[in-house]
Amino acid sequence: MSKRDELIQKYAEDLRGKCGIEPDMALLTKVTIGCGPSIYNADSATVASSQPAELETVKANFLIKKLGLPDGPELMDGINKAIETYGQSERSKYRAVLYYLLVTQFGKQAVYG
Repeated sequence: MSKRDELIQKYAEDLRGKCGIEPDMALLTKVTIGCGPSIYNADSATVASSQPAELETVKANFLIKKLGLPDGPELMDGINKAIETYGQSERSKYRAVLYYLLVTQFGKQAVYG
């Protein structure tokens, strides 16, 4: 099993255990691949959800640039909802899992079609 496949399994376990969601494995795989090499770096593989600057980066680089969503207050509301789903107290929030939650929440699965 490749390192990426191991990470995808770990992300699927987080979605099941911490978020109570049965993941669409094909979509999770595509979202993970879309994260690129950041998933292999301990610092960039996770999102520091307590840092407003990090959340702004997720909004600008993922929601607006990647998913093509128009800027507005609903984007930060969506990020906060995804963080709540993942668990506020969960210290390390994997970027791929958070992005998966955002893709499904905003109904942007077609971006990864």
